[in-house]
Parts: sequence; C-alpha cells; structure tokens
Amino acid sequence: MKRSFRLTRSTDIMRVRRSGKSYVHPLVVLYVLKSDLPETHVGVSAGVAVGNAVKRNRGKRLLRAAMSELVSATVPGWQLLLIARSPLAEANFFQTRAALSILLKRAGLINQAYEFRTPAS
Repeated sequence: MKRSFRLTRSTDIMRVRRSGKSYVHPLVVLYVLKSDLPETHVGVSAGVAVGNAVKRNRGKRLLRAAMSELVSATVPGWQLLLIARSPLAEANFFQTRAALSILLKRAGLINQAYEFRTPAS
C-alpha cells in the first residue's frame, strides 16, 4: 500500500477507533469513519494478543499487502483502521484478502464492479 494512503498519526487512529463504526471478522476488526478527504486512508495495528513482535509485524504486512489490492476498489473518502486479531498470525495472504473483502462489503465500502478472485486450485 502506498504511504500516501496510510493513516499514520496516533490522533487520527484514536479518532477512527473511538468514533468509527466497527465490523468484526475472526481474523481482523475494521473501523470505518467518513472523511472530508477525497481519498481513502488506511491504518494498520496489531496488539500484543497477536503474538510476539515477529507475528505482529507479519500480521501487519499481510494486512497492508491485502489492502493494497483492495484499496483501488473501495469507495473514496473514508478512513479505515484494521486491527489484527490473534488467528491472523497463522493465516495466509488469500485468507486475509478474503476477510478484508467480506468486511468491506459488509461496510458498504467496496465498489459493486469489484469481483473477488481466488487463485486456481
């Protein structure tokens, strides 16, 4: 995900977490808040419950990589906060992308033209 689309300031992250609407999946929690900016900004977080530093960083990398594919399909003008949950440490990229796709559809933030594709088995 490009750095220009990241939500980095702690005050912004706390505002999204406090005022935003949450959507829960076993792998990740999504908080959404309407923004005045024309593009979507995404913040990623992983707490100590996810595991040690290696597992937390892997979870954050997975979330950023999966979201980088989905950010172009999202409706602009929102601030998103992705919080990793402990099962994410054992998940793969495709499971993470599927979880994010489900959450974005549930929140109504994914364009109808987007079609979720899984790898050929």
